[in-house]
Amino acid sequence: MSAPFVPCGIITLTTDIGHQGPFVASMKGVMLTRHRSVTIVDLTHNVLEHWPAEAGFWLERCYHHFPPGTVHLAVVDPGVGTGRDIVAAQVDGHIFLAPDNGLLTPMLSRRPAAVVRHLDLERTPEWGIVTISATFHGRDVFAPVAAELAAGRLKLEALGPPAGELIPSWIDEPEVSEDRVKGLVITVDNFGNLITNIDASLIESWPDAAVSIGRHDIPFRRTYADMKPGEYLALINSYGVLEVAMAESNASEGLSVERGAPVYVRRSGGATTVA
Repeated sequence: MSAPFVPCGIITLTTDIGHQGPFVASMKGVMLTRHRSVTIVDLTHNVLEHWPAEAGFWLERCYHHFPPGTVHLAVVDPGVGTGRDIVAAQVDGHIFLAPDNGLLTPMLSRRPAAVVRHLDLERTPEWGIVTISATFHGRDVFAPVAAELAAGRLKLEALGPPAGELIPSWIDEPEVSEDRVKGLVITVDNFGNLITNIDASLIESWPDAAVSIGRHDIPFRRTYADMKPGEYLALINSYGVLEVAMAESNASEGLSVERGAPVYVRRSGGATTVA
């Protein structure tokens, strides 16, 4: 059974909108109009455009840093204005609100106690939502619903019917065998570090693990300063996943690797077959 949701007045906001133009501010304005004392925290607005998988990755690894009762709003919505559904999920006393486009699917698949609902857009007039544009549901639907949830005026069960099978994630989960894990680069941070979807738990029993990416073999180390400037290394980062970095430089540029690139880890040292 999922922990109960008791609103604490915090909303986190995750989008691919960036900071150009008034779009993020408009969403915040709608939320503040409905809930003047709400605290809005920007998780990130630099998700790769139209790639829900990255937003879901960060939500799953960051939500527990916020108190129970937080509403987590994620708007990476290339299907806006179409017949795609909107999903609300209660997990560990938190509520997540996002398009049903695979964004939340990996996290919810690992949390069978989650309570998941589809938002019924025909009920929106009951919540004071009258005008909905075809291209900006982040402002016109997601923001007001998140504010009402955070204020405690709207309950999860009032949003709509229980959700059935959700849209699958756009990316595959890591492939795991006895002596190899294949994952991918899920995001690139401001330093050019390549952050993968390979959780530490998958390889923590392999003290001599070898990492390969872009046909380069990368040594495994504990922290960035264990290598000289300009040298590559792999490590488990502060979010508990495998990361490939270049000491005091940019691994993405150096390796010519971006989001979506395959990453291989094998149990023992030596070259890793990438076929």
